[in-house]
Amino acid sequence: MSDIITAAVAALNEKIEGFDSTAKFEIEGEGAIVIDSDGARASDDDADVTLSADAETFQAILDGDLDATAAFMQGKLAMDGDMGVAMKLGAALS
Repeated sequence: MSDIITAAVAALNEKIEGFDSTAKFEIEGEGAIVIDSDGARASDDDADVTLSADAETFQAILDGDLDATAAFMQGKLAMDGDMGVAMKLGAALS
């Protein structure tokens, strides 16, 4: 597992509370993280929504420097799956 994935899992577990769906972040060249009601973990399991971005974009979203909706609108964040779950995740990360 990459250092980026390890750090991201730890950061997400501190931020995410009460997320009752399943979402996956695919970070280009690094791996994937699944977030569900148990928290975040390194995994490539199926999810209700999959969000894909490069490591720089993902880090900016995680740090609060880039809004996930803005990243999506700018083409920096790709989404596959349930838009409602993506919106709930964005709210949980705020």
